[in-house]
Amino acid sequence: MRGTGLAGHRRGATPHRRMFSVLALVGVCLLSLATAGTAGGEPAVGTGFAIPFSGDPGYEGLAPTQVTSPGQLNAPLGQQVADEIARQIGLDRSDALSEQQYRDLITGGGVGGSSDAAEVIDACARILTNTNGRPLYSDVDGRNTPSVLASYGLYVNPSGLLESPANADAPTRQVNSLIAPGGFVGTWLRNNGATHTLIALYESAYTVQAAFGVAAQQMSGEAQLVTNTKGGVSAEVGMSMAPPLWIVNFALLYVLQPSLAAAMPAYWAPIPAAVADAVRSSPTGQVPFSDYASYFQ
Repeated sequence: MRGTGLAGHRRGATPHRRMFSVLALVGVCLLSLATAGTAGGEPAVGTGFAIPFSGDPGYEGLAPTQVTSPGQLNAPLGQQVADEIARQIGLDRSDALSEQQYRDLITGGGVGGSSDAAEVIDACARILTNTNGRPLYSDVDGRNTPSVLASYGLYVNPSGLLESPANADAPTRQVNSLIAPGGFVGTWLRNNGATHTLIALYESAYTVQAAFGVAAQQMSGEAQLVTNTKGGVSAEVGMSMAPPLWIVNFALLYVLQPSLAAAMPAYWAPIPAAVADAVRSSPTGQVPFSDYASYFQ
């Protein structure tokens, strides 16, 4: 049942008409979500996330569930699971960039390539796949320090500050201008023989989930954390692990390279309360990792 609604319309319309319909849908969703968001939402059944943080109910169940054992913490999806999720949101391997197109994009090559944009895109991929075996390295008190925090929806930036990937400082937030309709990525794809990838992305669950994700980010201040309430227990997790943002990021990584999506976190984990409180209290949504690293050991 999941993933068929948008994918089912991939034939029978011209690319321009399909693109217009997609953009119109985003606009309608944003208007309705912005209105609903101010009133607050009830937690969605089963997941503990509230609208708009739960995203479209038809796809919510595809997002990571909470860890139930230590071995699940920061564990990657794996390729088989990633391919199945892709199928259910309306994507398959034929929608992804070729190996050469991918290399050109992340190195600033191709027609209209940009080294600055490539750097942001590559950083995004590394942050969103910061799972076991894929540490990020940061300057923490003068030491080159590895960290693996993807399940928490957090990461340590190069300067040693702990933050949500949706923080205004993060490449994963700054990339929004590059992937927006009419932005760098869409233009690059059209100029480099990958229009099919762009159309597939917009016709997948990416479109409706992006609308929920934008609404969620607009409501979440500097911290960009999400409250999950299930069974009377509340926990905080970074915005990147909320269902709509996770699925949006999954779709983007999958069309870049399916193996990247396979490295995304399979489960989310509650941020330790003291850390969440500190991030929420920070005027920038950032705290020194050195002060809180012990909570993640």
